[in-house]
Amino acid sequence: MIVIHSLAGGGAERVARDLSAGWLEQGYSVSLVTQADRDVDAYVLAPGVQRYVLNTAGTSAHRTQALWKNWLRLRRLRALIKKHKPDILIGMMTTSSVLCINAARGLPCKVIATEHTHPPSQSLSPFWLKARVQTYPQAAQVVALTQGTADWLQAQIPSCKVSVIPNAVMWPMLSAEPVVPVPPRQGRQRLLAVGRLHPVKGFDVLLQAFASLTNYFPNWDLVILGEGALRPELEQAVEDLGLQDRVSLPGRVGNVVDWYQDSDLYVLSSRMEGLSNTLLEAMATGLPAVAYDCDTGPREIIRPGIDGVLVRPVADVEALAAHLSDFMAHADKRHAYGQRAADVRDRFSSARIFALWQQLLEQCLLRP
Repeated sequence: MIVIHSLAGGGAERVARDLSAGWLEQGYSVSLVTQADRDVDAYVLAPGVQRYVLNTAGTSAHRTQALWKNWLRLRRLRALIKKHKPDILIGMMTTSSVLCINAARGLPCKVIATEHTHPPSQSLSPFWLKARVQTYPQAAQVVALTQGTADWLQAQIPSCKVSVIPNAVMWPMLSAEPVVPVPPRQGRQRLLAVGRLHPVKGFDVLLQAFASLTNYFPNWDLVILGEGALRPELEQAVEDLGLQDRVSLPGRVGNVVDWYQDSDLYVLSSRMEGLSNTLLEAMATGLPAVAYDCDTGPREIIRPGIDGVLVRPVADVEALAAHLSDFMAHADKRHAYGQRAADVRDRFSSARIFALWQQLLEQCLLRP
């Protein structure tokens, strides 16, 4: 039984969909529980995966209401666990993991907590920060996407048991709604970025870096795919920098693979990352990558000098512009790096990642 807040667009949500489909194929009985209703779903579950909705999503106006909602979430999830008796309960991300551990207290199922971002980058309330410290030692295992996150967890919560299992890159990639046609390039070249329009993704820095290069590379355009609260600020920045004819923000697209395939270079400008699904996807499609060397994530995917570059220091406009310009100026380098980038299909293959999960599931089931 996988528990996640919703199936709205996002990396952890996509992983929940992919894991549930993979385990179903392996013969497991799989269910997925969300707090949010189906009307916000961006992902479709594989036929055969049971879906349950707690109907407990939404923000709280005050502390009393928050306590009431958390109690309701706990009660409804515990009732589901008692009814369906899963052997393994998996919480996707911090709040769902804490909820699972508390809901399963005293019941025979084993709980696996997961972290899908690097914890220092999260904006959690003191309540959830304290709850993570209190509950994670009770989990059968805590799964981190990167060694950096695992090290952080073991330093902050020494008594919890941590494993590192990265996300798989699903290849070939599938398309879903909304399908947004890729505009004809008409001989121009495209720099692509994908992610939530959120400050942590560093798109403000990317726009400044690209603006400094436009006069030197008049044949290049920048596309930023994704949606989020920062859209008005980014659109204003595009206008202030005079980039209206060179930068586009098409929003969230379900056929992102088409955009990867029709681009020349991928850039990840994040200030912090967990393990970037978009970076894996772009490289699997054969795009060379330029990424900031965050504390975790890109350094565990990119092989510098082989299939991409890691930019230091993080959020430095000039450093990012310098590395982008090197690739933009040399088509042969982009081609060579792009060919080697596709190795992530094997390095992060679903078969390899599912084998790691299978080993973990078997270990948890054997524990008293």
